[in-house]
Amino acid sequence: MSETRYRLAVVVASTREGRFGPTVAEWLADQTARRDDIDVDVIDLAEHPLPVSLSKDPGPEAAAALAAVTPRLAAADAFVVITPEYNHSYPASLKNLIDWHYTQWQAKPVAFVSYGGLSGGLRAVEHLRPVFAELHAVTIRETVSFHSPWGKLDATGRHLDEEAGELAAGAAKVMLDQLSWWAVSLREARATRPYGA
Repeated sequence: MSETRYRLAVVVASTREGRFGPTVAEWLADQTARRDDIDVDVIDLAEHPLPVSLSKDPGPEAAAALAAVTPRLAAADAFVVITPEYNHSYPASLKNLIDWHYTQWQAKPVAFVSYGGLSGGLRAVEHLRPVFAELHAVTIRETVSFHSPWGKLDATGRHLDEEAGELAAGAAKVMLDQLSWWAVSLREARATRPYGA
């Protein structure tokens, strides 16, 4: 891996039937494909359900479920969380993923792509920031939010309105530029001086 290339884990948070998250993930995949500094690993929580009973000593089934996710979080240099807004906050599936892990988040940057009604999922993002701060992660200032996006993107995540698509792509570039700086800088810092919380 080059000094500036980094591993990005994209977490698709929604597990709800009929969810819009995969469409947003397709949109983000197009944005990351335009860059030459990112290796992307998509972790779709609908495909990786984790047990809801937290345990310091998980049984065989829980351990197997975690084994499909935990090493991928640990290997990541940075994260993008794609989240909807449910009842002014984020999905239980995402909180469960977060709570099963600790060191995997530490001293790594987290960016957010949100979607929802009028707020575009931004209330969910604001709830996530202090949660990740508690885990010693660094959240990125810039976000991308989709306000009432249903019917505005096709199944591949392409904007049906070209102008809106260009605005969203511009926001994604700014967010990913910031994320890249933090991802590489914090990786170098962790290698030089291991993080101990």
